[in-house]
Amino acid sequence: QVQLVESGGGLVQAGGSLTLSCAASGSFSSINNMAWYHQAPGKQRHLVAAITSGGSTNYADSVKGRFTISRDNAKNTVYLQMNSLKPEDTAVYYCNAVVVAHEIYEYDYWGQGTQVTVSS
Repeated sequence: QVQLVESGGGLVQAGGSLTLSCAASGSFSSINNMAWYHQAPGKQRHLVAAITSGGSTNYADSVKGRFTISRDNAKNTVYLQMNSLKPEDTAVYYCNAVVVAHEIYEYDYWGQGTQVTVSS
């Protein structure tokens, strides 16, 4: 069983910053891609940023230049540094990880979500 535990959400004024963290725990061989998604009320879940085990990243156009995804493989943790936050960034943010078990099987896991609210 693998758990992803997120932290760092909250309420911030427009222009402010927040850092989200997501730590994976449990039994697994390694973690491949890790990512952050967000979901606003009444809308679909969308990719915000992703990072491979080797550190390659990609971002949604709406957050390029403002958000930075990083990971600490030794701690099985992924981070999302969010700067210059806008009210439209308000959403529940979910951590996602592709976990490898027994060296060959890949499983997709999600965190419970953390609320980010940006006031204008």
